[in-house]
Amino acid sequence: MDPKTFSEHAAWLANEAGRLANNAASLANEASQIAVPQVADVAASGKFGFLELFSIFVLACFVGFYVVWSVTPALHSPLMAVTNAISSVIIVGGLLAAAPAGVDFAKIMGLLAVMLASVNIFGGFIVTHRMLSMFKKKR
Repeated sequence: MDPKTFSEHAAWLANEAGRLANNAASLANEASQIAVPQVADVAASGKFGFLELFSIFVLACFVGFYVVWSVTPALHSPLMAVTNAISSVIIVGGLLAAAPAGVDFAKIMGLLAVMLASVNIFGGFIVTHRMLSMFKKKR
């Protein structure tokens, strides 16, 4: 291929790329005008349906599973520390969910989250203490 043909072909590809980028931008703009108000209305009202919340839960389970199982054994202790930190955030969220007066499903789930996260935190500290005691010199 001679340089002139090559440069003409490159210029044509650049023009096509620009045209496709403009089409993608206009499609994205149209999609945002359709989807964003609906999502914003739901987010502003705070009324997520069961299906949305359950979908988030299932995706979080998959992400957590693949993240934890891909950790090398040398990083298990730092992972335990991060897990304890995440559990403390869960406790704060559970306390906020269980705090208002009255009893409903959210408060029961908040209480359950506080109890399970507490078990996770204390168990994590016990396991971490036992792992660190394995590295101490015996007297």
